[in-house]
Amino acid sequence: MIIEIKETKKLDFKKPVLIEGFPGVGMIGTISTFYLVEKLGLELIGEIVSSHFPPVTSIHNFKPLSPARIYGSADKDVIVLFSEFVIPAEIVYSLTNAIIDYADSKKVRTIYSFAGIGVENPPDTIYGIASTDSIGEELKKSGVSLIKEGATQGVSGVLISQCALRNFPAANLLIPTDKLLDPRSSARLLDSVKKMLGFDLNTDDLVKEADEVEKKIKGTFDKMKSMNQDYKNFQEQQAIYD
Repeated sequence: MIIEIKETKKLDFKKPVLIEGFPGVGMIGTISTFYLVEKLGLELIGEIVSSHFPPVTSIHNFKPLSPARIYGSADKDVIVLFSEFVIPAEIVYSLTNAIIDYADSKKVRTIYSFAGIGVENPPDTIYGIASTDSIGEELKKSGVSLIKEGATQGVSGVLISQCALRNFPAANLLIPTDKLLDPRSSARLLDSVKKMLGFDLNTDDLVKEADEVEKKIKGTFDKMKSMNQDYKNFQEQQAIYD
């Protein structure tokens, strides 16, 4: 199997929402979902594994963790997926279908993807892409501006197209940004959609600690990238002597 979503803890979900946030423009997805996990007090319930992933382990609060993790809460009826490294392009398609299969098995009512759009002079607008007409109507009622023409990429981009093909309810929620790391825009996105998702969430800490969050996320990704390159260099050196 190219990729697998493995649960390490079973929770009694009813009809949860599933939120994914993988690295992309402005790191909006990763920052937003990481903040959700922390502020909603979600439990670690699994990991995403693949032989195509870099051979690295994250360490948070003294605990070794998979960099691609799954969190959830039965009380809040929510599942969150995110990664601390960029998903290799060659397995994006496999990952998106694994996410839909997992969501289907959990009777997920809607999949939401958090992401950024790179633009100069970002407008104060939340954009959306819907997999079904009914989800599109929900987004419009929540003040989200639907994208009529354009293109999107990465995990969230492929996921929404596969959800549309399979008629699975899903939405991409995108915020414009002109930064490589943008905690403040991540906070604005969460503020704009939290009522739609049914969350009682205060994003003040994300705004106040934006610089600290930016340094932390950047440090993590730089470390991941460096360790993966070191490992590749080691493999190449070993091959010389084999």
